[in-house]
Amino acid sequence: MFNYVADFPNHRGRRLRNNFWIRDLVAENNISVNDLIWPIFLIEGKDKIEPINELPGVNRYTIDKLIEIASEAFELGIKCVALFPRTPANLKTQNCEESYNPENLVNKATRLLKKKIPDLGIMLDVALDPYNSLGHDGLVKGDKILNDETLEILIKQSLVQAESGADILGPSDMMDGRVKLIRENLEKNNFKNTLILSYSAKFSSGFYGPFRAAIGSSGNLKGDKKSYQLNYLNSNEALKDVALDLKEGADMVMVKPGMPYLDLCRQISDTFKVPTFAYQVSGEYAMLAQGIKNGIFDKKNILIETISCFKRAGCNGILTYYAYEIAKLLTNKDF
Repeated sequence: MFNYVADFPNHRGRRLRNNFWIRDLVAENNISVNDLIWPIFLIEGKDKIEPINELPGVNRYTIDKLIEIASEAFELGIKCVALFPRTPANLKTQNCEESYNPENLVNKATRLLKKKIPDLGIMLDVALDPYNSLGHDGLVKGDKILNDETLEILIKQSLVQAESGADILGPSDMMDGRVKLIRENLEKNNFKNTLILSYSAKFSSGFYGPFRAAIGSSGNLKGDKKSYQLNYLNSNEALKDVALDLKEGADMVMVKPGMPYLDLCRQISDTFKVPTFAYQVSGEYAMLAQGIKNGIFDKKNILIETISCFKRAGCNGILTYYAYEIAKLLTNKDF
């Protein structure tokens, strides 16, 4: 591959690494605030900011506080936020009716954000786990996750989210056929410009634990999600699912988790030439946070390095709980 390179000493690779300006000049990849989507957790009530023990430094916000932090993020250049609710236990059911309630937490927050910051992109998850008393992304019968019955609920959920003003819908449920039906119903109901960022390569992973605690579903989960999330031993299966979602109408695709799956990010980006995103999930965040807390990592350097690795692997954008802090760093604000 590199037989055109001169031999030492005519070639010295270190010439291009000798000082900061030449390293910057020949850098193959660069990051900016434009690459970031900030996931934010919501709670009911007013004037509350609630720390999440499993994610030190990450909070849940009531809608009034959401407006404040989203405004600050927008001023830093963050173009999109992803909203996730902690649904009160009394609203969780096995039929997940709260998922398509126009007055549920994320729909109310979306309408208000769109009123206050109309140019801020809003992404909402299409999945049932925040609303399911059994903690699953789909309806449950016995020990089975029901695919086709779940699709009917996901259609309702996605339409209500689009009506609330969501710019991007993120089907993260991993039910078969959901992108096709969501896209068809968006078209029928004149939501032709609503984007679908499909969690096409979402793996059954041990890295999700803190997220489930953050939305209050970890204690509800019965069994596991291996019958619908991807086997982390498989890459060809992930490529097949990406291809199917694109054929069904997805505009963009997601790999989740992030850094342990950078090989998939590269394969998907190279194979399909479509906008490819990755989610630096809660377990990844928790590991970095502990390393930073214990002095193992330099915070600024490790955050920039990890995000740069996503870009090098072919990602157009990254969902990360560190988005706000990275944005401050990239814009030279107080860090």
